[in-house]
Amino acid sequence: MGEHFVIRLIKDGAYLLKGNVLIEYAGSLNGNGASSRGDMPLDRNKAAEGTICGKIIASHNEAGDGDSLNLRFDSLVSHDISYVGIIQTLLASGLKEFSVPYVLTNCHNSLCAVGGTINEDDHFFGLSAAKKFGGEYVPVHMAVIHQYMREMYAGCGKMILGSDSHTRYGALGTLGVGEGGPELVKQLLGKRYSMSPPEVAAVYLEGAPAPGVGPMDVALAIIGAVFKNDFVKNSVMEFVGPGISNLSVDFRIGIDVMMTETACWSSIWRTDGKVKDYLAIHGRHQDYKPLEPAETTYYSKVVAVDLSSVKPMIALPFHPSNVYEIDELNAGAPDILEPGLKSKFRNGRLRAEHGVIGGCAGGSFENIIAASQILEDRGTGNDKFRLSVYPASQPINIALSRNGSLERLMLSGATIHTAFCGPCFGAGETPANGSLSIRHNTRNFPNREGSRPEDGQMSYVALMDARSIASTAANGGALTPATDMPPILRETPYLFDRSIYEKRVYRGFRNPIAEEELIFGPNIKPWPKIDPLPANCLLLIASVINDPVTPTDDLIPSGETSSMRSNPLKLAEHTLSRKDPGYVKRAKYARNLEADRMNGKIPPELSKILSYAGSATVPETIGIGSVIFAVKPGDGSAREQAASSQKMLGGMANLALAYATKRYCDNLINWGMLPIIVDPAIQPLIELEGWLCLPDIRSALEDGKEEIHALLISADGTKKNSASLKLPPLSREERDIILSGCLMNYYARSDKYGQ
Repeated sequence: MGEHFVIRLIKDGAYLLKGNVLIEYAGSLNGNGASSRGDMPLDRNKAAEGTICGKIIASHNEAGDGDSLNLRFDSLVSHDISYVGIIQTLLASGLKEFSVPYVLTNCHNSLCAVGGTINEDDHFFGLSAAKKFGGEYVPVHMAVIHQYMREMYAGCGKMILGSDSHTRYGALGTLGVGEGGPELVKQLLGKRYSMSPPEVAAVYLEGAPAPGVGPMDVALAIIGAVFKNDFVKNSVMEFVGPGISNLSVDFRIGIDVMMTETACWSSIWRTDGKVKDYLAIHGRHQDYKPLEPAETTYYSKVVAVDLSSVKPMIALPFHPSNVYEIDELNAGAPDILEPGLKSKFRNGRLRAEHGVIGGCAGGSFENIIAASQILEDRGTGNDKFRLSVYPASQPINIALSRNGSLERLMLSGATIHTAFCGPCFGAGETPANGSLSIRHNTRNFPNREGSRPEDGQMSYVALMDARSIASTAANGGALTPATDMPPILRETPYLFDRSIYEKRVYRGFRNPIAEEELIFGPNIKPWPKIDPLPANCLLLIASVINDPVTPTDDLIPSGETSSMRSNPLKLAEHTLSRKDPGYVKRAKYARNLEADRMNGKIPPELSKILSYAGSATVPETIGIGSVIFAVKPGDGSAREQAASSQKMLGGMANLALAYATKRYCDNLINWGMLPIIVDPAIQPLIELEGWLCLPDIRSALEDGKEEIHALLISADGTKKNSASLKLPPLSREERDIILSGCLMNYYARSDKYGQ
């Protein structure tokens, strides 16, 4: 990126004084190790207690142990890709009533009846569950999941847990955490979320954005600076500094929601009068309180951002961290673009055929207001380029209709849709083969919004801010930064009208109707029986993925597979289908061997492998399954199906050099799978269709061991190598969940949950 671009990463930590003055730790000591400033303490640990994040976590922690957190959340939220599986898990665990406010939204209502569950079957199931157990149900087209929670639930000092990775409400003073469904199950059963205290990294903002620069531009700049080096992985990003005051709340929200793409655990912002006004507009003035770091606060890392230096950005395929300034890209496209996009560079500009503004990142009031003002009295042209706009909620839609913004957009040639997340994950607005779609959505991973290389379908999705998308639309698809347009953006007040929610949303918390019958569609299937972890494991290495990072969308593709979401066995048929089409067949082979073993049949190929594995794995004590290896799996989506689908096929473990996110590791654990960590020196021994033998693995887990003994057997059975593998630090409960086979077994067979 250009030399003027300023994002500094301070890896050695810094003090923040009175919320505004940043003093790098390395520069705060003199040669004798004493403070060079009289107003700065040397005790970093004490000063680190002053973070906003630390205060919120302390108020939600029930562990009483500084080394381990045991967190309760104020409310929970799921959408219609995940809530059926969550409720089925709760049913298997003995649920009687939702113990926490639980919101079921219906914004991923994808694909109608194509290939699997009819969406409305899931929705009727969700409504019946909200009635029976005392939940909140938001009908289709009302709001995308995170906009509803911003409007109705997020507030200063709260914590919200969602079964979606973009559960981020930090700009409203709420620690939002995106996890797989089993973590919500724990909360709904009165249990808690366990973790070690997270590292807290300051995001220090100064200056103000230039006209035409939007929240996605700032977000992409930050993601580009921190993702590839894991700078804030599993940390809390705490936004501080004088620059916050120069941003509207919608602008802050637009940055905040994208921080999921940094691989952070959560994010939080200092709050001010603008947040107070935002909550008051939404009828929730009581949910405001000022949140500030202590007068002297220490942060272990800092991302320092000069907002005035940020220019309009683009994240090229296939990751939000693949960022360039739009001007930089247009100036050097031949050297930057991959071959498939080079033909789209004409007359000094990259050309797109499609634009989308919508979802939890792009569909905000201010983003759409900006787009409508840029396109006022202009047209998108009558060639290939088309623009679709998805306001993030019906109240936003109503406000935009009343102030004329939707009319301006429609007169420009844009198409207006209802609240829907589909374009973000490939269930709508799928680009044509070979085309470029520019989007103010959250992700542009491979195998997501239409790109299917294995089927010869290669489309490209790039991320941009709504302002530059509208500017590009005004130029017929020629990539144009909004800073090239005449100054625009008249301030437009937002009036929130909640009456549509009052008429359509079902609110049943603390009022369960026990006699209500759950409505099951024909393709809504319960989880099958799952066995506990065996004494010894013999696992077929069913897939080997050597990509630097493997996103959830490669493990269980989004898009058309979402229609199978309520039928675990049908969904499992699509596991790794785009990344490794042979995986399902290999996993089923191992699963069939296990069925033969349980029936007393030992086929010759199994006898051969058992002879190499040694006497510790005699047929009567061994369990046969499968395992995948990936360098760094689990980036992106929180969908638990990435783990549960492997489990349905007999998966018992993952091998990885590292796990991309805490939430994916949690999903493995909650589905009874071993999250094994491999030393890079062992990687060459991991052979596709070879075998991993874990003798005495059950005893090792019971005894709390982190280092486990293993044998790696070659595919042809001619070689075996001893290997020492590791497990991440696991709590006693996490070990017991794996030993039980999965979370629902743990609760169903445990006297710890006695409703």
